[in-house]
Amino acid sequence: MISVTPSEIIEHLYCPRFTYFLRVLNIAQHEDRHYKVQKGRQIHENKTKLNPKYLRQRLGVVAKHTNLYMRNEVLRGEVDEVLMLANGKAAPLDYKFAVYEGRVYQTYLHQLYCYAWLIEDHFGVEVTEGFLVYTRSRNKVVSVEISPQAKQVVRAAVQEMVAVTNENIFPKATKSKKRCATCTYRNVCPQ
Repeated sequence: MISVTPSEIIEHLYCPRFTYFLRVLNIAQHEDRHYKVQKGRQIHENKTKLNPKYLRQRLGVVAKHTNLYMRNEVLRGEVDEVLMLANGKAAPLDYKFAVYEGRVYQTYLHQLYCYAWLIEDHFGVEVTEGFLVYTRSRNKVVSVEISPQAKQVVRAAVQEMVAVTNENIFPKATKSKKRCATCTYRNVCPQ
């Protein structure tokens, strides 16, 4: 079985060819060039230093784990915050260097679904919601429902990634050609 990160699952769901270029052809994608990725990492580091014992009581938080690295049989990753809730459940919280525009992007949702899978396996508690903090909108907190079907989406993506990797499958590209414009593999992909 392969070991993947939430970012790799998100990229696979964005376009399955990410998996082929990264895992079959072993071409690094040089995401360090992306300003938002770097800025997001900086924000994560700063948040851990500011008021580390603060609990979001309005959300029903009774305890939290910060920058927690977890792994299960196929997935590994670090969650900004794992919130332990008064109702006995847990929830991931992720900081975004972004402005809230009235809707949550699929990439953010898929990331929360991955974190929910990790948290459930690590702590053995149910995860039915997650939270996003939009740092460029005065730290607006947005709650996201995480259903069993949503978690199944990322599990199914991992199965597809295994097939691409183990069977050397060159998958179809995304149907959205707009995505190709900013893809890190656009120079090597026969779109």
